[in-house]
Formats: sequence, C-alpha cells, structure tokens
Amino acid sequence: CELPSIQGRKLISIFIGGGTPSLFSPEAIQLVLEGIFSRCSVQPDLEITMEANPGTFEQQKFHEFHAAGINRLSIGVQSFNDAMLKNLGRVHDGVAAENSVSIARQAGFDNINLDLMFGLPRQSLLESMQDIQTAIGLQPNHISYYQLTLEPNTQFHAQPPRLPNDEKIWQMQLNGQKILAASGYTQYEVSAYSKTGRRCTHNLNYWQFGDYLGIGAGAHGKITNLDSQSVTRRKKYRQPKQYIRKSHSGSVDGDEQKLTQEDVILEFMMNAIRLTEGFPEELFSQRAGLPFNLVRGVLERAKAKGLILSQGNIIQASPQGEQYLNDLLLEFMPEHG
Repeated sequence: CELPSIQGRKLISIFIGGGTPSLFSPEAIQLVLEGIFSRCSVQPDLEITMEANPGTFEQQKFHEFHAAGINRLSIGVQSFNDAMLKNLGRVHDGVAAENSVSIARQAGFDNINLDLMFGLPRQSLLESMQDIQTAIGLQPNHISYYQLTLEPNTQFHAQPPRLPNDEKIWQMQLNGQKILAASGYTQYEVSAYSKTGRRCTHNLNYWQFGDYLGIGAGAHGKITNLDSQSVTRRKKYRQPKQYIRKSHSGSVDGDEQKLTQEDVILEFMMNAIRLTEGFPEELFSQRAGLPFNLVRGVLERAKAKGLILSQGNIIQASPQGEQYLNDLLLEFMPEHG
C-alpha cells in the first residue's frame, strides 16, 4: 500500500481518467471518492476532474456526477469537424461535441476543459482554425490544444494516415496560439491554455515533477521518499481481472522501479521544460532531490545552442527550444552528454 509513503501530505487533486470513466455509475464514483476521503488528508479546494466523451453524455447522469463531488470536466471533443472525427474513428459528431458543453453547464459544472487536436489526417489550416474558433465560442475555462501523435499498438501507427507536413502543422500551432491569446486564454504549458485562475492543478503537478498515486488497472504512480530523496515509480497490473484478483492478496503493483539519478534528471526536464513560464532553479532541487549544479553545464550548452533562456534563477525553453523540444530533451540523455 502506498498510503504510508504520503503520510502527512495533502491531496491537491484527483483525476478520474483513462478510457471512458463516465461509463461508471455516479454511485460507483461516489464510493471511490468516499474511500479516498476516508483514507487521505485533502486540501479544502481539492480539484476533482473527470474525463468524458461527447458520445457518452446523459444530462441526468452528469447532474449526479456533479452531486457526487466531481467539480471539473474534461471533454474529449478532439474536433468539431465531422470529416475529421470520422477519420479519427470517433463515434460522436460536431453537433454532439458542441452540445456536450451546454449539457455539462446545465449539470452544474463551471470548470470545463476541451481537448482539441490539430495536425489531423488531411486537415487544412483553415479547418484547424475553425475548430479553435468553435471551441472558443463555447467559452470553456480551459483548452488543451495539441498535435495528433501516432501511438504504438494503434491502427494509425500500423497504417499511418496522410498527415499535414511539418511546416503546416507548425503554422497550425502558431495560429492557434495567437487566436487563443487574443481570446483571453493564457498558454502556461506546451499544449495547455486557460482563463485566469483556471490552470489545471493536476497537470501542473505532473509538469512540476510532483508525486501522484495511481489507482486502477494499468495506473502509474510516482512517489518521492522525502527522507532519502529517492524516486520510485509503480505500475499496477494492466488487465482488470488480474488487478482485481491481486487486490484480494493486498498487492496490485505489477512493477516497481527506483529511478537512477540520470532517470530523475531526464524525467524532471521532460516535464518542467514544457512550462511556458519556465521553472525556478530551486524547484529542481526540491522535486528531484539533487543539486542544481548537476544540470547547470547541460543547460549552459543548450543555452549556447539557442534552445534555453535564463533570467535570474528562471529556466525556460526558448521559442526555438519549444519548436524543437525533442532536440532540447536530447541534451539531457546520458549518452548525449
């Protein structure tokens, strides 16, 4: 059990995601939350997010989810264009995507994120901008705007579709950033844009290399031992039947890995360097448990290449570093140094 490792620490967020958690009954979600609250100390303004797809929306059900304690909804619209949605294999259409926001508001949600992709198969620059404008018109508190990636073990990866070229994809991102900024959405991470005071606490914790518990089949967790400053990653058994069977014996961790110093440095940078405003030097020491001098030389080399900016004790990716983020991260790979 991971609870002893977080004794004395308060939960700042709960994120119910992975697949389609809205298929759970509101009663089941309430039981989960009650179980967490009975075992953990939480801060008063706890952010509790649930992921949902437009195709699963039922107004009464979401009233009940809100009543159960969910206070933030993340809706995976991906696009409002029917042709794009069909290419992605989504079951909802553009009308359902738009209606989902009003249904969520009627259910009592006043903190809503919309997931939106660009660089979709055969997508034009105009179509990507129309998606952004439609999303902004719905006035969500937060928009996640990110490029489609071809994940391993998916049909897209096995049979890659025709995607826009790199130049067009970069232009989609730049245009999207400009339109979102002009509409009052501040970019605070590579793919995250929010209205004032509506940044996602849960995702910020990831990007700042904070700790988190993983609950459920296939879930991942990361815990820092505050005494030894060692970082351990745990992964739960992936198959639900195996996860349930193992839960009866008291151990559902399928894998446990204590990170090496090199792993910690790379993982910290993979997350923190995505923050638009950068990170203070002391955050590295606090979250990685390592002296900042370990990365000072690498950062100086990256700065000389135009990939990093530094002002005072703040480190951030330069515009060039943001565009070539993978190249920047390569600087922190052990074999690269």
